[in-house]
Amino acid sequence: MHMADALLAPAVAATMYAATAVTVGASVKTLKKDENAEKLPMMAVTSALVFAGQMINYTIPGTGSSGHLCGGMLLSAILGPQAGFLSMVVILAIQALFFADGGLLALGANCWNMAFYGCFAGYYLIWKPILHSRLFAAASEKTAGRRKILLASVLGCVLTLQLGAFSVVLETSLSGITELPFGPFVSVMQPIHLAIGLVEGLITSAVLLFLYETRPELIMDVSSEHSPVQGKHSLKSTLIVLTVVVAVVGGGLSLLASSNPDGLEWSMFGNTDAGYSENMGLDEEHYGTSSNAAEAAASIQDKTAFLPDYAFADSDSAVGTTVSGLVGSAMVAAAAALVCLAGGFFRKKKNGAKNKVL
Repeated sequence: MHMADALLAPAVAATMYAATAVTVGASVKTLKKDENAEKLPMMAVTSALVFAGQMINYTIPGTGSSGHLCGGMLLSAILGPQAGFLSMVVILAIQALFFADGGLLALGANCWNMAFYGCFAGYYLIWKPILHSRLFAAASEKTAGRRKILLASVLGCVLTLQLGAFSVVLETSLSGITELPFGPFVSVMQPIHLAIGLVEGLITSAVLLFLYETRPELIMDVSSEHSPVQGKHSLKSTLIVLTVVVAVVGGGLSLLASSNPDGLEWSMFGNTDAGYSENMGLDEEHYGTSSNAAEAAASIQDKTAFLPDYAFADSDSAVGTTVSGLVGSAMVAAAAALVCLAGGFFRKKKNGAKNKVL
């Protein structure tokens, strides 16, 4: 669902940057008040896991399309909506700047479409209500907890991808992209992202159920004091397992990613080469709108993207994909940890000032 700059008019792009910036500011303010010391390593590892997971496009059978993990629901269920949102912004910014995945002008819109809904709408509308509900009360507490996680993951991912897909359509419409008329574009985007959301929900639930069995206190709205599940592994061993998964997914499984276009690309261009519909039938080389702002953003991206499209420049070597997965995951983990550390630094500084006053 990474939008290219050609899909946005500068005014729409600026509006989405402003909306994302306000949400970042509010999230940072909340993060500064967080006293959970375990959040730093989890923020680093889970952010890297989402980055690696986004590199794997999975085929949507019978469509000629593919999808990939967005990750907002996963991060918010582990870190909370604010820290999850900041992690997603880090991921999307690194993807745009260093891997040319998604337009730089469109970064604000991509953060909103892929991060805001997944982290805030998914958490407050789906995750928290279901986890605190009395659903599956007839089952054992352990079974009820598993079922709630599965249900919340699937429903949350479906809802947030539907909202994100609809926002893409709305943003292109407001940008005056006449090749993508609102009605027909919606009719293509929503169904394919329903299928993608269902698969993402199952992937998300698998990761969360692993944590539920190993360290349940790491999941939001699951208290270790009241959870019927006792952690089977230490925090250190859990982090090691997740780190190994990141390396395997980013460095190895990414090589097996589907070559089919993702939901947004498929909706715009179709996949006639594989015998499927052309959908909106846009020309992949010439579509959308051009602007000075988009050209300036593209110029910056050309200079910063040292592994464009997750590969070595001018090379089809599979090694480039492996390097991209490993390097990108490490960059995301380091950047996410720095964000968390910055929040802790300012919190301590503020608390220290209060103590001096007292």
